[in-house]
Amino acid sequence: MPIHQLLSSAFSGKKVWLSGVSGFKGAWLAEWLLSLGAEIRGFSLAPPTTPSLFEQTGLRSRIVWDCADLRVADAVKKSLTCSRPDFVFHLAAQPLVRLSYKEPAGTWETNVMGTINVLESLRHLSDPCVAVMITTDKCYENREWLHGYREEDALGGYDPYSSSKAACELAIASWRRSFFKDHPARVVSARAGNVIGGGDWAPDRIVPDCIRALGNGEAIPVRNKTATRPWQHVLEPLGGYLLLASKIAGASDLPSSLSELLSAAAPAAAAFNFGPPLDSNRTVSDVVREILKHWAGEWVDKSDPDAPHEAGKLNLATDKAFHLLGWQPRWDFQTTVEKTVSWYREAATCRTPGDVSALTRRQIGEYEEEKQRGPSFG
Repeated sequence: MPIHQLLSSAFSGKKVWLSGVSGFKGAWLAEWLLSLGAEIRGFSLAPPTTPSLFEQTGLRSRIVWDCADLRVADAVKKSLTCSRPDFVFHLAAQPLVRLSYKEPAGTWETNVMGTINVLESLRHLSDPCVAVMITTDKCYENREWLHGYREEDALGGYDPYSSSKAACELAIASWRRSFFKDHPARVVSARAGNVIGGGDWAPDRIVPDCIRALGNGEAIPVRNKTATRPWQHVLEPLGGYLLLASKIAGASDLPSSLSELLSAAAPAAAAFNFGPPLDSNRTVSDVVREILKHWAGEWVDKSDPDAPHEAGKLNLATDKAFHLLGWQPRWDFQTTVEKTVSWYREAATCRTPGDVSALTRRQIGEYEEEKQRGPSFG
């Protein structure tokens, strides 16, 4: 079944509660959900950057938005219960490794206690709901392996951000087994790698750093050129989250293997990796060189031997998502970078939020069409 038809049947007319809606991934997910006919109640702080995709696309006027702090349990509970959601996507987080070194306690408070606040709010729901809790590939204890991490591999994390996300996974697994066994809400977690795409303006991320430098006619500063990451377009994991939620919601069509897994007591049973193809595991310098194929410029090595530790190698195994959900990535590394750069270049010429929204939806449509040409999605 074509992906748009598949997802529209699941989300059209449904109520979705989306935390982190003002962030990069959250704004892309909101735009996709709106295109599927969903009704969105977003929960987040004000956009963390200027510009922001949330403001560029005018999402503020197209959804119900609760501008509040994830760390305030009553605010989370009020927003989520008022939403009466069919689906919950929890994306809100402090997402930056380097900032976590400066604000370790705040990172843990936002990421861990914020996630627990969402889980506790879900416990008060009385109607069926599917909740997808988003963490990260950095939740694994990184041993600098060449092969990909599987869902059952050990959790850990060197830096405060990574360890906070491992703690989130432990909390999600604990609450799922302790409180959601016979509850109408079904809770799963999803782990994705480094995502790139148009509209990311965060500090200390290589693609926004590249775009800012190129736009100013400056050399791109590269601080960790040899670090290898599983680069993927933001639409890849978002498509995985949507597919996962739609599969669980369609209980009558739920494969027995998936149903058994979601009922299992094992901590990693309801966790899913969504990563790119193996050939998309590239170095930071590879990403910069690929960007420069689409936007003339140069880069300079700004490696700092005294910089805080960041993972060198990290990638995900996605066999579980492929076999149980029918999910697999569709855009290769070159296409991912080309789509990302083209979004920024075209967005710079857009005059209205409607223009940026149309650009964003057009790329979503291109991604959906690509899925139709490949093996069956779902």
